[in-house]
Amino acid sequence: MSQATQLLLGIDVGTTGARAILVDPADGRVVAGATREYPLHTPKPLWAEQDANDWWRGVVGAVQDALKAAGTRDVLAVGLSGQMHGVVLLDEAGEPLGRSLIWCDGRSQEQCDAITSRVGAARLIELTSNPALVGFSAPKLLWVRQHDPRQFERTRTFLLPKDFIRFRLTGERASEVSDASGTLLFDVGRREWSREMLSALDLDPSLLPTVHESPVVSGRVRPDVAAELGLPAGTPVVGGGGDQAAGAVGNGIVRRGLVSSTIGSSGVVFAHSDAPARDPGGRVHTFCHAVPGAWHVMGVTQGAGLSLRWFRDEVVGPLERQAAEAAGRDVYDAMAESAQAAPAGCDGLVFLPYLMGERTPHLDPHARGVWFGLTAAHRRAHLTRSVMEGVAYSLRDCLDILVEMGVPVDEIRASGGGGRSPLWRQIQADVFGRTVLTVNAAEGPAYGAALLAGVGAGRWGSVPEACDATISVTSRVEPERSRAEVYARGHETYRDLYARLKTAFPRA
Repeated sequence: MSQATQLLLGIDVGTTGARAILVDPADGRVVAGATREYPLHTPKPLWAEQDANDWWRGVVGAVQDALKAAGTRDVLAVGLSGQMHGVVLLDEAGEPLGRSLIWCDGRSQEQCDAITSRVGAARLIELTSNPALVGFSAPKLLWVRQHDPRQFERTRTFLLPKDFIRFRLTGERASEVSDASGTLLFDVGRREWSREMLSALDLDPSLLPTVHESPVVSGRVRPDVAAELGLPAGTPVVGGGGDQAAGAVGNGIVRRGLVSSTIGSSGVVFAHSDAPARDPGGRVHTFCHAVPGAWHVMGVTQGAGLSLRWFRDEVVGPLERQAAEAAGRDVYDAMAESAQAAPAGCDGLVFLPYLMGERTPHLDPHARGVWFGLTAAHRRAHLTRSVMEGVAYSLRDCLDILVEMGVPVDEIRASGGGGRSPLWRQIQADVFGRTVLTVNAAEGPAYGAALLAGVGAGRWGSVPEACDATISVTSRVEPERSRAEVYARGHETYRDLYARLKTAFPRA
């Protein structure tokens, strides 16, 4: 197989499972893909943990399945993406020390307060472009140091989730700028680890991996691992990107004015920026983009697709899930069809999707999920649709802040579960009061990781060039005026509810 037809492998270490896809760089087509799921552990309220070895087993299985489906092992390069902010601690032998605290773990508010007090709120944003939040890595590191000092003393390396996969693939302890931006230990403006932050938090710099730009080759697949996965030994592995930056690349958000609205486990409104634009209040995140020399601004809601998954598992129930599967239907499609029976605004029923606390705009780990306005007249269709609408309201909060900051919003592209669902796309368009588009690339972070791999391997000269060659708009959803007016009123109620309930949340 010639270099022109060699495939690009994109790997995404998600919250619910590992995804591997093979992309033909000649036309951007996804040749094959596979997913392997793994568990999420929540041993206490606000706690969220995963086993790094589960990630590795998931990646191995997904890559093997994808290569088998494609009928080839001729891979030009590998790109990595994954959930951000997780804390993987390795011992001297490179083995994980216990479960990893992941992005939605909310136990470290005390450590966030200590970081803010020690560094100063304004200085913290100057250094890292972000406030101290429980979702970030540094507070989790401090929590482990305080509550499990024996484990921390045995730690020789700190890695992020996708970078643990890189380590297993290549033996290299490395990361890249977009994922490192979410640690609260990284100088986002300078694109390097912050010596001042490490000193202030008394963290040994030797714990940290080297940092690359996202398309740069960071290592090569070891022969023993290549044999296990079915890859050519020595295949280059590029820096890759955190799930949001890689997903933005996979959605073509690589130029000024382009914005994405992504609903995965979390929900993200993401805007490309040519400079590190900072919100003094820290309500949105400013990180390095996977595009060298660029940054991005994003608002995050913790429980987006996670809220609908919770509803599927705990309200819809296994019997109806089995019935949908027996009929050859995806249960989410069946849920969306049911939700269409309820009107926009759900007859006054409003859902706050704060099942894991909330980031944008509240920065409140104590926030809790709420149904408000429930009456005997409401049916399950209302409940389902209200969850979808509540997530869209949370994304509207993010979008409003970007507009307030002067970030240009010329085009919004929907992706993730919210991009695949026609109903959720329409709800977003109506709630935003703006046109929402989709593109031909629907794989998100794994696809962006594959494109980054192609740039690193020399298939394209730049990340924008890779996107131009592979990504095109496929649909447009216009807001409907009467529904947009209903949602404008609903969003006011949504925002008012948080303000009224804020003091009660810590007592829940």
